[in-house]
Amino acid sequence: MKTSTSIPALVLGLVASAAAHGGVLSYDIGGTTYKGFVPYNSPTGQSTIQREWDSYNPIQDPTLSTMACNANGAVGALTATVAAGSKITAYWNAPWPHTIGPMVVWMAKCAGSCLTYQPTGNVWFKIDQAGLESGTLASGLWGSGQMVNQNSTWTSTIPKTLAPGNYLIRHETIALHTSNAPQWYPECAQLVVTGSGTGVPGASYLAAIPGVYSMSNPEVNINVYSSANADVTTYTIPGPAVWTG
Repeated sequence: MKTSTSIPALVLGLVASAAAHGGVLSYDIGGTTYKGFVPYNSPTGQSTIQREWDSYNPIQDPTLSTMACNANGAVGALTATVAAGSKITAYWNAPWPHTIGPMVVWMAKCAGSCLTYQPTGNVWFKIDQAGLESGTLASGLWGSGQMVNQNSTWTSTIPKTLAPGNYLIRHETIALHTSNAPQWYPECAQLVVTGSGTGVPGASYLAAIPGVYSMSNPEVNINVYSSANADVTTYTIPGPAVWTG
């Protein structure tokens, strides 16, 4: 017997699915608002500083090339100019649904123009991160919970001594609410950093994405609800230390 599903039911299902996930929708950079790429829409006609990402779904395999700037990661048409030492606020879809897991903000210097650059190898460095801020793994305050408490926004500062040039900025949250099945939500935007700084992160601060995360890492392949983790109040965010300049 043939069965059918009504169009309203299908639409509601898609909306519910999308609402469970998401990403960075726009930015405030030096007081100017920049819209992000609009997923589920054709890239034709979209002029944005953000690299293309096509769905609200997370990445769950840390070895995929899309870990760098999400799928499909095609370059944006624009860049935003920002002075070193300035603040950048990323606006996630609100309310962000996942409150267990860290927030991490990375940058990578583009070799030439960011409009053509592909970030491969050890080029990424952290400028900001927040993991388990207080309480236990399962019920404490995480960076992602802080983001939600800030109306689903996250503000970071470009290191004041960072040498001027073309850079990618990569905002990421790692949702750990599903046992042993982390969810990555990364987005990249294209910047021109100005200033008189000369700071360049050393090799110990650099990491490859994909590469920095592995399912063999106990901080990645983690069940925050397990009895062994019931009283744990510390969490080490994978990857190098934050470079402050």
